[in-house]
Amino acid sequence: MTDSASSAMDTRPASRLSSRSSLRLFLLSNEFGLLVLIIVFAALFHGLANGFLSPFNLFALGRNAAVNILIGLSMMTVLATGGLNLAIGAMGVAAAMACGWLIEGAGLAWPLAVLGGLALGAGLGVTNGWMVVKTGLHSFIITLATMSIFFGAMIFLSQGESYRALPAVFSDLGRARVFTFVSPMFLIAVGTALVLSVLYRYTVQGREMLAAGARPEAAEMSGVRVERTVIACHMLSGLLAALAALLLTARNGAAIPSMAGQLGQDWLLPAFLGPVLGGTLLQGGKVSVLGTCLGAFLVTMLTSGLLLMQVGAFWVQSFLGILLLLAVMIDKGRRSYLRRRNLA
Repeated sequence: MTDSASSAMDTRPASRLSSRSSLRLFLLSNEFGLLVLIIVFAALFHGLANGFLSPFNLFALGRNAAVNILIGLSMMTVLATGGLNLAIGAMGVAAAMACGWLIEGAGLAWPLAVLGGLALGAGLGVTNGWMVVKTGLHSFIITLATMSIFFGAMIFLSQGESYRALPAVFSDLGRARVFTFVSPMFLIAVGTALVLSVLYRYTVQGREMLAAGARPEAAEMSGVRVERTVIACHMLSGLLAALAALLLTARNGAAIPSMAGQLGQDWLLPAFLGPVLGGTLLQGGKVSVLGTCLGAFLVTMLTSGLLLMQVGAFWVQSFLGILLLLAVMIDKGRRSYLRRRNLA
């Protein structure tokens, strides 16, 4: 037998073992589990909730999912460094209200107003990141405080008034459909997710963000400017929160101070559910853009299906809270299993 033939036979078991390990990892991944849950619940709601898979409900589901996906991605960018951002809702609403004022109060063209709103969201994120870096306090404390500061300042400056005389382009975006049931808002969210995937997978900046979350001291010794990276993550979080709020403005046809609830607290549960269900580590160092999108879509689908089944809104929120706890515990057990099998 030739050496080349012998070598080929020797590599077959190894390659087969590698493929089996890869398949096992995929089957144990958050992304696969979420895909299964989405299919199962879609079939369940189709049977129990009349009109769940109708073109109108799929269109509404896409619009709602677009906002929840961006909210989840906004939290994910801060979780990458092991931080938190409790001010996502307040930052987003402040950006949307600023956009409304720039159109109605300052008379700017809507493209400039949108850029102004996005810039404000990014600026508020920089403020959060700078305070985290300079004070040495955990981002939980900083963003808990700025949540009230940003929201209170927005209410004071706007006097709690909504901006409803927005150009038709906003409401047109909220009502537009692609292929009769797909919302362009959903396509915007998917496009944003693709950009983030490229950022984390193929760019130096993205790898530095993950390194700063995994082992800050080692990253600093490797030349990563951890403090600047933390600020960049918060800036990106603010930008995504502003984009989510602008899409919500398009869906509502107006910039409303209460669009994210009191102090923006209505966004907190979706902000955590998407990344946690998707496999993003709370301690930092690992994110899953696809998992976050799937997790946010699952949450949106569950909410829609339960409401169509006429389950009370209070019970829906309770169910989502239980889902968050279960997701954390299941993910902890999954990681323990992978470590025991030397697959982590």
